[in-house]
Amino acid sequence: MTQFEDAPAVRDAGEAARPEHDAHEEHVQFETSTQLDPPSANDRPLRASADAEVLDEIAQRVLWLATSIIDAANRGRENPDGVKVGGHQSSSASMAGIMTALWLTRLRAEDRVSVKPHASPVLHALNYLLGDLGEEYLTRLRAQGGLQPYPSRTKDPDTVDFSTGSVGIGATAPVWAALSHRYLSDRFPETTPPAGRFYSLLGDAELDEGAVWEAIIDPEVRGLGEVVWIVDLNRQSLDRVIPDVQIQRLQGMFAAADWQVLTLTWGRRLSALFAAEGGAVFERRMREMPNEEYQRLLRSHPDEVRERLLAGMGAEDREALAALLEPYTPVELAELVRDLAGHDLSCLVDAFGRIDDTRPTVVFAYTIKGRGLATEGHPGNHAAQLTGEQMEDLARASGMEVSDPWQRFAPDTPAGRALAEAAARLRREPIPQESGPRIPAELGYSPKATTSTQAALGRFLSDLHRAQPEVAAHVVTLSPDVATSTNLGGWINKTGVWSIAGRADWFADDRERVMRWRETEKGQHIELGIAEVNLVSLAGELGSTGSRWGRTLLPIAALYDPFINRALEPWTFSLYAGGRSIVIGTPSGVTLAPEGGAHQSFNTPSVTLEIPGLTSWEPAFAQDLEWAMLDAMRRLGLPEAEGGEAAYFRLSTRPVDQALARVPNDPVLRERRREQVLAGGYRLSAHPAAEDVVTLVGAGAIMTEVLAAAERLEALGVRAGVVCVTSPARLFRSLQARSQVGESRRSAIVDQLFPAASPAPLVTVMDGHPHTLAFLAGVRGDRTRNLGVTQFGQASGVSEAYRIHGIDTDSIVRAGLDLTGR
Repeated sequence: MTQFEDAPAVRDAGEAARPEHDAHEEHVQFETSTQLDPPSANDRPLRASADAEVLDEIAQRVLWLATSIIDAANRGRENPDGVKVGGHQSSSASMAGIMTALWLTRLRAEDRVSVKPHASPVLHALNYLLGDLGEEYLTRLRAQGGLQPYPSRTKDPDTVDFSTGSVGIGATAPVWAALSHRYLSDRFPETTPPAGRFYSLLGDAELDEGAVWEAIIDPEVRGLGEVVWIVDLNRQSLDRVIPDVQIQRLQGMFAAADWQVLTLTWGRRLSALFAAEGGAVFERRMREMPNEEYQRLLRSHPDEVRERLLAGMGAEDREALAALLEPYTPVELAELVRDLAGHDLSCLVDAFGRIDDTRPTVVFAYTIKGRGLATEGHPGNHAAQLTGEQMEDLARASGMEVSDPWQRFAPDTPAGRALAEAAARLRREPIPQESGPRIPAELGYSPKATTSTQAALGRFLSDLHRAQPEVAAHVVTLSPDVATSTNLGGWINKTGVWSIAGRADWFADDRERVMRWRETEKGQHIELGIAEVNLVSLAGELGSTGSRWGRTLLPIAALYDPFINRALEPWTFSLYAGGRSIVIGTPSGVTLAPEGGAHQSFNTPSVTLEIPGLTSWEPAFAQDLEWAMLDAMRRLGLPEAEGGEAAYFRLSTRPVDQALARVPNDPVLRERRREQVLAGGYRLSAHPAAEDVVTLVGAGAIMTEVLAAAERLEALGVRAGVVCVTSPARLFRSLQARSQVGESRRSAIVDQLFPAASPAPLVTVMDGHPHTLAFLAGVRGDRTRNLGVTQFGQASGVSEAYRIHGIDTDSIVRAGLDLTGR
């Protein structure tokens, strides 16, 4: 573990009185020329809760606690595994002041905050001081049952609003939460509790993530005045000092997206010196200094700072700067060059009071990574840990003791009173949880004689709106500019499109237009730009409204199946954070042959099978789709212990004869079929499994070929059973559950479909990767052939594509004959 002892730590716990500085507005930057406007009356009650001296005292304690939480996990706890526990003391240090200022002066109970992953110890330190976390957890960072490495909404013991372990995704989550609350308020105004601001606290390196820019340029986001991002601009990433000055580029990109841009560069002491006679030279020197040089300046001994500042200057400027700096001792000068606005709590409080509530705001706060620690400014400080001696130094600077690290402020001290006031302001009352709509088992409509599962989705939503209006009222659909091509048109015509600000439909009187695109605050479809990350991120937040605000929504997101891979990481992370949704991937497979290989998906059935908290479905028939969709909708609002989960449906554009499903008419047999569909699969053969010479197993639209192959094999004297798989995920869980105590009927579905007393070789077939169903060989140890798509596709006809990939009827028949030795 790397330690740094080559430079002394120059710390400043703050000064009670600091000179006022001027502010120049360029993108509303706070720098050096015009006096700031006085705060509004609405700001005063919050700002009066703590003065600058008290805030600095609390910030120093937060820094100490955050650093000690990590220290205790690494040096204070037995580690029999020998694996580094880790933590991010330097990344936490740069956020300590920002978060203290926000929590103590601005934050309200109705606000929600996303904290950058590596600053989680700061969040826990604040929660501890505010009485929201017990002392017993402070020594259990990264331990089972303790504090999570990164903020986790579902796993941490204290208040965490957003899970942020995935860089970039956590930063954008408040944007989608704000949009979700807006939608909820429009749909259910009388029962939706109010919300405040939605803050994202993120590091500047997170702005490298594409998810950030996909979010800020979405047209709906520009109207979210409740969204505030605060960027910890420490100009370091994990491995390096960021080599060039990006701030102007970043400012311009946010401003172009209609965001308010506030830039906090210099603290009040530096600003005052810049404004003094001769200060312009110093300001120019500091402003033009490359990031790398500034970081090296921070690592220099105080005796070297003056000469490093004067180095490379012309004689006249050097003389002027030397005269300006002459009154300062080496230590004072070393402290002065560290006076950035992101560590000046008064500057931060002033900026928070000037946020424009009519549009999103980004605050760039210049900071030093590791501020106040012996590691500050070092290019390799990302995962560095303080030594025992350095912890002793920090304890002395913080008025603490290493032997008694968890001291709170006494209640009768100014800091104790400020924290008590903040705790009272931040205390959240429980939000009543409304029960979600009762989801029926089926809708009672018959599908068309021949239809695709994609078309059946559109029909399902229309039938739901007609037969179950109470359920339909909770449904919100969304798509990335593919609503019509994924068969959501009928639903949209009935419910309309939701938008923050309704827009005129200039094509409403066009008689040739089938699609009615009415954008109002009461619509139930949200159309996003072509950005799948935005889609699943918003779907996850829409799926969190029940736990956040007590009102359950049923989000259904539709996108082209091949592009699920783009959204896989944010989608998975939203599930980890508790945001459930239904995602429709359509059209899918090489069945989309004429579109070419770029649109022919192959691995989506396999990868979605592997995601925790998600059931993947690939129904072949419309009735199967209806039953599974209703079950999936019901499970969105259930606790995890009761079967709550998200769902993925892989649908096809290929029309299939619905008579092939042979749905029983007898009520008992029909219910049995429904149960089997939901369990993961059912037999389509008229004969019992005991008569199978070979068993053909298929999923999705390929069932047409599977059933045709069974007939061909029968004609060749080989009796073939047929199993229609509706959910590979459910079958796999069934196989896994066989060894568990208390086996349920659902967990035994694989034994019903593949009875141990009647072994037969298996041919599995998918318009997708054959790995998806390969596990079925383990149900009873059958010999197996797994047919599917293992190569990139090409433009062709459907029958040609099936032959190319070996999933056509002839290929299935040959596989059956090979396995039976015929």
